[in-house]
Amino acid sequence: MSGKGAPERETLDGSTLDVVIVAGTWHETIAEALVAGAQRTLDAAGASHRLIRVPGSFELPVVAKAALEAGADAVVALGVIIRGGTPHFEFVSAAATDGLTRVALDTGKPVGFGVLTLDDEAQGIDRAGLPGSREDKGAEAADAALRAALTLRELRALACPDD
Repeated sequence: MSGKGAPERETLDGSTLDVVIVAGTWHETIAEALVAGAQRTLDAAGASHRLIRVPGSFELPVVAKAALEAGADAVVALGVIIRGGTPHFEFVSAAATDGLTRVALDTGKPVGFGVLTLDDEAQGIDRAGLPGSREDKGAEAADAALRAALTLRELRALACPDD
């Protein structure tokens, strides 16, 4: 499991941030747990947030971009892609990853990456933040989005101290 060595996270003050969670609907048990973890983290930070559902991980980038262009300070993108017997897994995984990276760079706003790319459902259960899970990737993605949004805000304030 890749969570080994993860940093300790203290609760942030995200009370000035507006965050959109964009979540795919595939693999309901895992997807719902990812959303719950992200919501817990955003609530603990005091960030305002709302949830937008999309059919799957392929649709995450375009909706994330629309949310950021509409004024959100950050997006938390959550999805579940499980390897099958065809190349579909590679295509969707690459499209979601590359698309979300492009959205962040094009908008200059953070996208917390919570798209699980899995060999099997058991790996997802172990990373979803469910009772007995070893990791909570929804919470981690939300924390990353908050931290990046606050850092970008600080950097922009340094660049424009009179604003």
